[in-house]
Amino acid sequence: MAETLAIVLILALLGLVFGSFIAAVSVRLPAEEDVVFTPSRCRSCETPIKPWSLIPAFSWLALRGRCVACGAAISRRYPLIETAAALIGVWAALNGQGWMTVAATAVLGWQLLLIALVDGEHFWLPDVLTWPLAVTGLVAAWVLGGAPGLIASGVGVISGFGLLWLLAFAYRQVRGRDGLGGGDPFLFGAAGAWVGWMGLPSVLLWAWAAAFSLVAARLVLRRTVRGDDRLPFGVFLAIGSWLTWLYGPLGLA
Repeated sequence: MAETLAIVLILALLGLVFGSFIAAVSVRLPAEEDVVFTPSRCRSCETPIKPWSLIPAFSWLALRGRCVACGAAISRRYPLIETAAALIGVWAALNGQGWMTVAATAVLGWQLLLIALVDGEHFWLPDVLTWPLAVTGLVAAWVLGGAPGLIASGVGVISGFGLLWLLAFAYRQVRGRDGLGGGDPFLFGAAGAWVGWMGLPSVLLWAWAAAFSLVAARLVLRRTVRGDDRLPFGVFLAIGSWLTWLYGPLGLA
């Protein structure tokens, strides 16, 4: 029990740290700013942020969501993202079978969180996010499952990308316009690296269920829903990938 609590605490703290990085990348990457070497600064007055003001979540609370230099409001998205990453760490700690599985689960969750943020806010799935997800998935498959796991993940990458690319191509031919973003096949292929080819149908089912839930909620709230409305499908693929990794392929777990 004490060991489990220690792992939960460690993953929660690591989640706060990685969440701070995820929040920064989700802002800087779409703005084509350096995400590694440029010091953090206030988005309003450009004043560099002191180290003590960068403590994830706690600094925002201590400063009451205001910049020390200019008093401008600091978006709540930063502590919310940091908290979400911490919760992902806790979730990973409580669902893993061993420390390697826990670490892999946390890495997957944090990557998916960043991908979902960027796609949800900008309708964009850059290769710099989807390709590393595929690489970490292949590494996890090798470490956790050896050669058989790596083979299944490799087949998952190819079949995942190929299936969604073919669906997007067919839709374009029939409807004369794009139905999926260019990054969706790459994300689905990366999902295949994590869940293997047998998990891909479950990823799609979870994704479609999440998308349908969003559309249904909009209808309940009496908001207009049109056939040409854009949905960030990468967000739903991220949800499907996470749930399939945690709980296994539907009907097979």
